[in-house]
Amino acid sequence: MNFSDELIQWYFKNKRDLPWRNTTNAYTIWLSEIILQQTRVEQGMPYFHRFLEKYPNVRAFAAADEDDILNLWQGLGYYSRGRNMLKTARQVVKEFNGEFPAVYDQLIHLKGIGEYTASAISSFSTNQAKAVVDGNVFRVLARYFGISEPINITKGKKLFQDIANDILNKDNPGLHNQAMMEFGAMLCKPKNPDCEICPVRSGCYAFNNDAIADLPKKLKKTKIRERFLNYIVVTDGDTILMNKRDDKDIWANMYDFPLFESTHRLTTEQVLSLPEFKSYFGENSRVINTYPIKKHVLTHQHLHAQFIHISNKPIKLEQKWFYNYVNNLEKIAMPKIIFIFINNLFNL
Repeated sequence: MNFSDELIQWYFKNKRDLPWRNTTNAYTIWLSEIILQQTRVEQGMPYFHRFLEKYPNVRAFAAADEDDILNLWQGLGYYSRGRNMLKTARQVVKEFNGEFPAVYDQLIHLKGIGEYTASAISSFSTNQAKAVVDGNVFRVLARYFGISEPINITKGKKLFQDIANDILNKDNPGLHNQAMMEFGAMLCKPKNPDCEICPVRSGCYAFNNDAIADLPKKLKKTKIRERFLNYIVVTDGDTILMNKRDDKDIWANMYDFPLFESTHRLTTEQVLSLPEFKSYFGENSRVINTYPIKKHVLTHQHLHAQFIHISNKPIKLEQKWFYNYVNNLEKIAMPKIIFIFINNLFNL
């Protein structure tokens, strides 16, 4: 039995019963693939069900407002995925008359869909012979074939894709791809893989050469950017002052508080002494409360957020500042760190 057949046999015995595996609908598969990018199945599953219930087809998705999509996406992270999904849905309605394409050559031209996602949708929906290479597949291939080329450089990605294409089961490409991905997710895990029950360990380079912990290889990550976010919290009865972010930075078009960012950590007194703070809130601000700095980790950024609750109202409003009723906050999309703070502040 060859490598692919072994994994498919393992898959039949051990696969999880996931809802997107019970359909060939390209739209449903697209939803699952985008939601599960850089997201664990356990975390992504509720989002998949919520999106599918609210937007059962691509036309319904395309008709949504961006705020509605981001609100539903809240807590999932990497919000550009949600924004790109809306662009994709609208592109499908415009260019494909609302029929979600299932062919690789059409999928690859849609917004937010790269080689991996196009291969996955076409393979799972129409059994097109396209090898899918995600993080799980990278790991399986690197360990089994002993590939030391880094997976996060162009040369390495091409090498892995070529090998994946070579071993693809052309008779059952969709099944083969599902088996490869599931095998990496459940058995050939990043840490503590279950090598003792692995059906292909006899031919595995990493197992036979004590290299499991060394593969796959990755080049050192880019330097992490440290950012210090000094948020000003202003309440007025049952309203709170909010800020709509622009589309040029993290959390694009989402909502947070008036913000004064600094290059290093500032005390409360230092924030209140900033010229830009004084220009909006005046010279004599009274602090109601301060809160411990919260660290929020993004892929290439570490955010250090502090919240300063003051009693005085701004003497002028920035263009994107506005008061919002607390009981209406659930209707707007906020970064997780803001959402958690507001819930704690108002005991929601």
